[in-house]
Amino acid sequence: MDSADLDELTEGIIGCAIAVHRVLGPGLLESTYEACLAHELDKHGFHVAKQKEIPITYKSVKLDCGYRVDLLVNDTVILELKSIEKLQPIHKAQLITYLRLADKPVGLLMNFNEPVLKDGIARLVNSPDKHKSPRTLRPRCEQ
Repeated sequence: MDSADLDELTEGIIGCAIAVHRVLGPGLLESTYEACLAHELDKHGFHVAKQKEIPITYKSVKLDCGYRVDLLVNDTVILELKSIEKLQPIHKAQLITYLRLADKPVGLLMNFNEPVLKDGIARLVNSPDKHKSPRTLRPRCEQ
């Protein structure tokens, strides 16, 4: 999927999220926004997977560590939903890690506890080169 298609996809998702926020407003539980947004996305023809598991591959072994993304749209965009006072850097780090582990190109972090939803949305892109170490470390464990 090229960047123009990703832009169009994320714009459509954000439009659905804004529609949900206009009806519900801020102050509800994250699970409420998740259910309503999944319904709204489905109604608009998006394929939505709720609470999608993300396995970890560690030294060629797949491990289920219990990581789940809130919503995965069209098997491409990860949505991490919050209903908190303020987004913190750890929330962005969490989404970037989910993108890397799931090998997805883009994610949206959405805080529904904002008076205006657009103030609580961050679009993050998976940049694999960003996660590589700039230097070589001496291994301490067997490889």
